[in-house]
Amino acid sequence: MKNDLDVVFKALADESRRELLDRLRTENGQTLGDLCARLSKSGAVMTRQAVSKHLAILEDANLVATIKRGREKLHYLNPVLIHEIGERWIGKFERSRLDALSTLKKELEAKNE
Repeated sequence: MKNDLDVVFKALADESRRELLDRLRTENGQTLGDLCARLSKSGAVMTRQAVSKHLAILEDANLVATIKRGREKLHYLNPVLIHEIGERWIGKFERSRLDALSTLKKELEAKNE
């Protein structure tokens, strides 16, 4: 599992790859051409080869899944690993805060009774 997460974090470390994930989150099932066109409209300058390389890294990290439709290859965001990261690290921190707020609420309600 550690090595899998290392690959995921390395993939997420790059701003261009995070941008691609954001684009897929906004509109899933895009082709390489779709992604390149949308990046060029947003002012981001990335060659088709660079986008293809970034997508391959995201695929290897299992953050992007692909489906072939005829001659097209559609790219889809796989949010499972990102959710697991959130649960493992972020969720733990939030749980303690929510527990503290819940305790405070119960104590304040008990005082008002």
